[in-house]
Amino acid sequence: MTLRPALSHILTTTDPWEKASAARSVVAKWHRGNLAWERDETSWPDPARRDRPPLAPPSAMAKRGLGSAAGRRALLHAVAHIELNAIDLAVDMLGRFMDEVDEDARSGFIADWLSVADDEARHFTLVADRLEEMGGTYGDLPAHDGLWMAASRTKDDFIGRLAIAPLVLEARGLDVTPPMIEGLTRAKDTQSAAVLQQIYDEEVGHVAIGARWFRFACGKARINPQTTFNERVERYFPGGLKRPFNTDARDRSGVPRDWYEGASVT
Repeated sequence: MTLRPALSHILTTTDPWEKASAARSVVAKWHRGNLAWERDETSWPDPARRDRPPLAPPSAMAKRGLGSAAGRRALLHAVAHIELNAIDLAVDMLGRFMDEVDEDARSGFIADWLSVADDEARHFTLVADRLEEMGGTYGDLPAHDGLWMAASRTKDDFIGRLAIAPLVLEARGLDVTPPMIEGLTRAKDTQSAAVLQQIYDEEVGHVAIGARWFRFACGKARINPQTTFNERVERYFPGGLKRPFNTDARDRSGVPRDWYEGASVT
């Protein structure tokens, strides 16, 4: 079996737990040498979804405090939804754009984004399992499709996808996750806090992968990374970047401050 159909299967799997399992299985098969890459001109699918959770605009999502069990379940449900979308984003990055990478760099590109897909699948399972322990189930509450909507705007733009998915969406996770961890810790939900801490620590590496390949793509196109990032944010993320920024985590991920501080900020 070749890699691209295996990635397509992940995207078209509707059950969240099966999607996560399929992603981890593909990564393992690749590392065992049971999958090969070859050019494939077949059409590329969008992610398949179940009817649950029901999707609503981000503005319609209810805000709940972490002082209640219901609020903590709502938070974990939202994080599980983000991680499920992140599996698709990593898989789509590979399947949609691997031909954009030169042959001598392709093995590194595949290895990087498979590692991200593997992490995101593991993250979804961690959060979904913790949600089950708290008496909830992924799909019980409404969720928003803002992540995939933002990424779908860049389906024909490799540089745009690299700017928006890892360097805007995942980088935002670096900004907002530490306060979530603090809130869970104050609520004495140390198990949930530990799950989010693990995700946070590993997401720094995901943003770093995005920054590395963004620089690669800009270098190949002979364009300036900073001005290109600013232009792609303005084009594809009209709401602008939100403060405050977690500059320490962003520094560790290799994203220069003048990239995001020079972009449209609200």
